[in-house]
Amino acid sequence: MKPHTPLLITRITTPVAACIAMAAMATSAGAQPGIQLMAAPIAPPSQQESAGLVSKLTALERSRGIPADYSFRISGQHPGVVGQKITRAQHTFKGLRVFGSESVVVTNSAGEIVSSSVSDRRPGLVPSAAATPVDMTPALTSEQAIDVAVRSVSPRGVHRWTPSAELLLYPIMKTVRVASAAGKPEAELNALDVQEVVERHELAYYVQTRMAQDGKPYYYDTVVNAKTGAIIAQWQALQTAIGQGKSQYNGVVPISTSQSGAMFQMLDATRGTGGKFGGMAITNANHSSSNNPNPGSVYTNSTNDWGDGLQYTGGSTTDANGQTAAVNALWGLMNTYDTNKNVLGWQSLDGNNTSTYIAVHVDKDYDNAFYDDSCRCMYIGDGSFFYSLGSIDVIGHEMSHGVTAATADLVYAGESGGLNESNSDIGGDMVEAYARAGGTGNVVPATGNDWMTGKEISKSGEPLRWMYKPSKDGSSPDAWNSSLKNLDVHYSSGPNNRMFYFLSQGSNADPASDYYSKYLVKQPAAMSGIGNDKAYRIWFKALTTKFTSSTNYADARNKVLASAQELYGANSKEAIAVKRAYAAINVGADIDESGGDGGGDATELVVNGGFEDGTSGWRGTTSTIGSLPGQPAHEGTRFAWMGGKGRKTTQTLSQAVTIPAEAASAELSFALHVDSADTTDTAHDTLTVTVRGSLGRVLRTLSTYSNVDAADGYKIRSFDLSEFKGRQVTLHFAMRENASLKTSFVLDKVSLLAK
Repeated sequence: MKPHTPLLITRITTPVAACIAMAAMATSAGAQPGIQLMAAPIAPPSQQESAGLVSKLTALERSRGIPADYSFRISGQHPGVVGQKITRAQHTFKGLRVFGSESVVVTNSAGEIVSSSVSDRRPGLVPSAAATPVDMTPALTSEQAIDVAVRSVSPRGVHRWTPSAELLLYPIMKTVRVASAAGKPEAELNALDVQEVVERHELAYYVQTRMAQDGKPYYYDTVVNAKTGAIIAQWQALQTAIGQGKSQYNGVVPISTSQSGAMFQMLDATRGTGGKFGGMAITNANHSSSNNPNPGSVYTNSTNDWGDGLQYTGGSTTDANGQTAAVNALWGLMNTYDTNKNVLGWQSLDGNNTSTYIAVHVDKDYDNAFYDDSCRCMYIGDGSFFYSLGSIDVIGHEMSHGVTAATADLVYAGESGGLNESNSDIGGDMVEAYARAGGTGNVVPATGNDWMTGKEISKSGEPLRWMYKPSKDGSSPDAWNSSLKNLDVHYSSGPNNRMFYFLSQGSNADPASDYYSKYLVKQPAAMSGIGNDKAYRIWFKALTTKFTSSTNYADARNKVLASAQELYGANSKEAIAVKRAYAAINVGADIDESGGDGGGDATELVVNGGFEDGTSGWRGTTSTIGSLPGQPAHEGTRFAWMGGKGRKTTQTLSQAVTIPAEAASAELSFALHVDSADTTDTAHDTLTVTVRGSLGRVLRTLSTYSNVDAADGYKIRSFDLSEFKGRQVTLHFAMRENASLKTSFVLDKVSLLAK
């Protein structure tokens, strides 16, 4: 977007926010056999279920020696893959939430923890100049904190939603270099050369205000010092960006309407349930003020033929010309829903199939479109500098903000804010590709999107942003740098957008090409892409099951890589493509495509992780290791077959490793195949994976698998062990089988990579 451009295509949200839309064009390899879809909608966790999970998490903390001042608070839950749930647990200290500190916990149908992704910023548990605030008693009331925020944002503003103020601990972060990068010039720093650490904690109020003034929405999140009233941080929470209808941008398109008596209405009861209108709906705001837009009523018509396909001219909002904006919106909403449901199994915005709606004709000549998480709905203006803002990629972008809000809830500031925006750019382009190919099937098509955001709504023909080369807008960087966190989130999203383009499409080796990256220094010089479909599956899995609200670029790289490894294999071409795509934006080192983890990208810490050298490196029940009839290896010919006896049995395998202090990250992965004669939903036989200290004390329980997890083939499991950098720890696998039906836990390709 040019600096002078007035458009803010936005999303409004209660907790976080995000803005415009982006694009993509790729070579899809199609859905792969064995790829699991997201599960059907789930009920909100009961008080008993939440308490049970908190109890399990707390017990794990106590086993690691963490005292009772630290606990958890369940903030949300959504479907995972079939048979799993994803729960987000906020970290608390002495009863107060620690902002940006949380765990994403994956549980199976038996309620057992399968894996967790952690962002820990708690006092006393992470490097901190002042681990605990001297005084936990605020000097300000919540009302006073709200008043501070209001005066700083919009003193004359009118509240659209009731303001809120939460007392919490706010970590003041600073960026430091890892030891290996101490002497590097600033301009040569890679994202993995630095890390964010907690400098101190402040007792603060997290204030959310949603106001409007002079025709403009003022949605802000403000962090107010609870002792002094000073503003610690502040950021915008305004995130910008089968009947027949004639769409302005897409010609004659099929739209799903319903009939009520003699009238037809733009209410799609086949997509989503509940919500304000009982189904996906398009309403007529009829020029209500953008200060406080009224969505109005659902569009109705005497026939099921809608719109004239032309830009709105300012007359009636209900005649054929006025209906065109509604056609644009309904077609975009249908395709957004269908892309995520048919390809990923994800239903509506929250995964629980809750209906949403879009209100069109907001205000007059309004150059904006925004998503408001308070109503889980979207508002669209008719445009003045722009055409009507209901293009397919803009709608896909804005609705993707709803997915972010329901899952990772990325804070809309700094690098996490850029990733928030980038997710919507990615979602907008994948919806565009799906829609242009007819809006059917279970893969994201290889072509159809243009990798440009909002090109159709631009009267000049120049897009708002270029995904393949963000710097073409004059403001967005093409790669990570140490000042990225200081940019507006619409610009800091640029590098991750480019990463996704490279992941899908690959790069070009010609320095004069828009698709060239100087950071790709291994072979081949032009990296290979994996296509829209695989790229989107990998990204969506990372967003929904691994990202926390404070995830930055370096953390995103590691979690996207872990997702690729879980889906396609530890050393798969897809995982290699992730490494190269992030390397192309200066996040991590480049590697040779044929070299897997070579090229200096990582150091393998596990000895004989594939068991091809027999029992070398392993202790415990080493008789489980071998090439045995009845089970296949994941790679090579040997594996560790634990269990499968059908009688009461205990077996263990362990190996001590030392994780270098200078490592930027440490990632454990292993291939596990579970098969069982026990088909009940109760866990009778288990394999528990832990990290232990030198005296055998459990430092962290990574996961417990059971007969409930039985499935065809191996699954790649991965865990971030960065918290143990600079320590010698033991990787410990413990199998317990009862005296009844047998369960086999077949282990292979154990790997711990320090990078």
